[in-house]
Amino acid sequence: MNKVDTGTIVRTVVLFVALINQLLAAFGYSPLPFEDHEVEMFVSTLVTAITSIIAWWKNNNITWKARKNAQYLKKGGLE
Repeated sequence: MNKVDTGTIVRTVVLFVALINQLLAAFGYSPLPFEDHEVEMFVSTLVTAITSIIAWWKNNNITWKARKNAQYLKKGGLE
């Protein structure tokens, strides 16, 4: 009950990697091995957008109270 879901951790890490990748691309660095700048920006933006949607669309129970409430609901809620 007190542990953060592994999926939540993975989605959050992937989100941060995508955001760092996006920042590097915005400042002119080449984080991806493509030579064409337009393709690089498209891929980087696409990865950031998809990762952001997946990471925050899913109900991420990060706080202790949220995990406690989720466990309560799994048990059947108000019985």
